[in-house]
Amino acid sequence: MSYLAPLKDMLFNVKYLADIEQIAQLPGFEEAGFETAQAVLEEAAKFNEGVLAPLNFEGDKNPSSWKEGVVTAAPGFKDAFKQFVEGGWQGLQHPVDFGGQGLPKTIGASCGEMQNSANMSFALCPLLTDGAIEALLTAGSDELKAVYLEKLVSGQWSGTMNLTEPQAGSDLAAVRSRAEPQNDGSYKVFGTKIFITWGEHDMAENIVHLVLARVTGAPEGIKGISLFVVPKFLVNPDGSLGARNDVQCVSIEHKLGIKASPTAVLQFGDGMVSKDASSIGPGAVGYLVGQENRGLEYMFIMMNAARFGVGVQGIAIAERAYQQAVSYAKDRVQSRPVEASAPVNAPIIHHPDVKRMLMTMRAYTEGCRAMATVAAAAFDVSHHHPDIATRKQNQTVYEFMVPLIKGYSTEMSLEVTSLGVQVHGGMGYIEETGAAQYYRDAKILTIYEGTTAIQANDLVGRKTARDGGQTAKALATQIETTENLLIQTGSADALVVAKRLAVARMAFVDVVNFVVNNNKTNPSEVYAGSVPYLMLAGNLMAGWQLARALLVAQEQIVQGVDVAFMQAKIATARFYADHLLTKVPGMRDAIVEGAQSVTALALDAF
Repeated sequence: MSYLAPLKDMLFNVKYLADIEQIAQLPGFEEAGFETAQAVLEEAAKFNEGVLAPLNFEGDKNPSSWKEGVVTAAPGFKDAFKQFVEGGWQGLQHPVDFGGQGLPKTIGASCGEMQNSANMSFALCPLLTDGAIEALLTAGSDELKAVYLEKLVSGQWSGTMNLTEPQAGSDLAAVRSRAEPQNDGSYKVFGTKIFITWGEHDMAENIVHLVLARVTGAPEGIKGISLFVVPKFLVNPDGSLGARNDVQCVSIEHKLGIKASPTAVLQFGDGMVSKDASSIGPGAVGYLVGQENRGLEYMFIMMNAARFGVGVQGIAIAERAYQQAVSYAKDRVQSRPVEASAPVNAPIIHHPDVKRMLMTMRAYTEGCRAMATVAAAAFDVSHHHPDIATRKQNQTVYEFMVPLIKGYSTEMSLEVTSLGVQVHGGMGYIEETGAAQYYRDAKILTIYEGTTAIQANDLVGRKTARDGGQTAKALATQIETTENLLIQTGSADALVVAKRLAVARMAFVDVVNFVVNNNKTNPSEVYAGSVPYLMLAGNLMAGWQLARALLVAQEQIVQGVDVAFMQAKIATARFYADHLLTKVPGMRDAIVEGAQSVTALALDAF
């Protein structure tokens, strides 16, 4: 089934919820108002609908392949990547100084969603490059920036993150890769890295690996980890590519989903033998990013960028599954409607439970999209506003939202893609329909760049307990303001949404107080409910944004603006409040009152 970018919804969020015209008042974004956003998103839609989306199903059937260290991308990907680079899409959000377009994240997030809806396997390559660019912009030396950034920003070269090792998993304190200082200021890097997305491929001229390793004599644990740039090909003084570096792809994984995206096992410093280029081994030449032993700090810059991006992937795959489910439900004729609205068998979209499933898919997706767009706007303000206090406030809000966007949106995508299969019935279980691919692709999103539990631990420790719940409660105060505005309108839908929102907000505050009051004295009880807390908070924040959307939609209907779309927005917000926000009080009870039952069972009883 073809993909159509949800431009109306994206532009609604950008204009009314994220307030793009206010962002266009910030230094550096003067040309990035609504007209620019609309033009960019429309062009992005053309590229993703016409170039990337048609390759998605084919890439699942005929994924990337490995042979003797060489990885060949899925059919059509190399040409699509060439068009992606020529269109300047990699540099959309990156600085003009390095060849980018310098557009705000508020616009870039929507473009990223389109890429991932169209073809998530493909979109993973530029997503990882974005992370490498952010790390170098923040911590790279002027020399490293001069050598690598322009080619990364253009997309001519791609980037990777090399964190995980066979014995380490998510515990980066266990990283064993080592780096030996050389007389010329470079390092020789040795070690094995696993789960490296697009760690080897034939689409870009060079691959710039950002690698965590320990310098000889460094402290044990996370305090002794440094970050290095290790290019696939060394770069000559004139910028041309030189010798092949001593980094080799020894295999790629066979996976449940995102099959067209090669997930590589990379060996650094093994004295590789290459048939098409001489190697400089033994030891992969690497260049220190920033200071020694601060690598994890720098890598978190990449990880935070990637975590937001993975949350957007969840929204993207949910949108694709929703579109296909709606199309199938309108075409599939089966049974008479229960209310006898048709005398003969009718398309299944007439059946109440199918409508319930489709509305659930729609509400989740639109709620999370709105939440991510508003968070992106906070990011833009935090980096560009001239007032320090305003920057700091928005940075705090953005950082609070990242684990919610990553955790809630990806867990949401599993439910939505599962419902997509369910709407198809037995045909959803058949690979030829394509519905199953979205379900399979979605599963990785709750795992990579930090599992949902890791996001929840971050939310509990760094984002809630550390500041005594101040950020969370400040957001609750803003939500209460929205409730009052809803009540003031007096409409039936607004009053119901206000009621549901208030109950959910109070449950949220109860959980925040529970976390703050018990984090030190009863940490096991707090962390037993960490993921439920994340899901509760994400549910509330997404529902809040849809409540704000309802207010806007009511105003636009009065003005006669796109009435059908605005009515659908109100209906979606009302459904979210009735069917999804109502889950929050029960989650509160499980967290605050049910913590002990999580750990009550003896280990040998499992």
